[in-house]
Amino acid sequence: MRQRTASTLLVAVLLVAGCGAGPRDDGSTPTPPATPPAATVAPPSTGTANSFNPTDVAWLQLTVAMAERLLPVLDLVPARTTDPAWRRTAAQVAATQRADLDRAHRLLAEAGAPTTNPHEGHDMPGMVTAEQLTALRSASGQPFHRLLAGHLRAHLEQSVRIAAAEQQNGVQPATISLASTVARSGTADLTRLDGLDRARGPQPAAGHPDQTAGEAQAA
Repeated sequence: MRQRTASTLLVAVLLVAGCGAGPRDDGSTPTPPATPPAATVAPPSTGTANSFNPTDVAWLQLTVAMAERLLPVLDLVPARTTDPAWRRTAAQVAATQRADLDRAHRLLAEAGAPTTNPHEGHDMPGMVTAEQLTALRSASGQPFHRLLAGHLRAHLEQSVRIAAAEQQNGVQPATISLASTVARSGTADLTRLDGLDRARGPQPAAGHPDQTAGEAQAA
């Protein structure tokens, strides 16, 4: 009974980290679900190679949900900007996200968890909402870069945060290994994003959202 209670608490902590905590990148305050979505989990285990505890399954499900929200954003990049650095960064992050998503799906199948997304319809920290995706689709150039940078940073920071929770509280070795990979690649991508922010330099002049300061002066 004590082990089951501890496992339940760990899942609650992980789900709160995904469903109701942390700032939104657009400054809005989301309304969390009345109750956290329930993760479908295997019974508590001792951490053998083929066993999953509730934290493992909850983290895998949340990781899948977050990746599935980010990939449509990254797929917009080639059509919305000609900047080679942003195109390269988006392609690198997308490749990593797809690889992590594939591993998470395989681990969920191994755990016997259902294929349905328990977070469907929940706008959680690090996730781009339908309204924000619409705004991204109508932006280009520097405005698009600014929106993309904010959403990407929010996703990466939240991914690193919940991966740390899995590393501390999970038991399934392959799942913990994936969490380590997510944390490592997410930290590297945040550093890459910092470099893009620095390279962006001065903000565009008012009234000319697609011009850099240098282009405005040249004009």
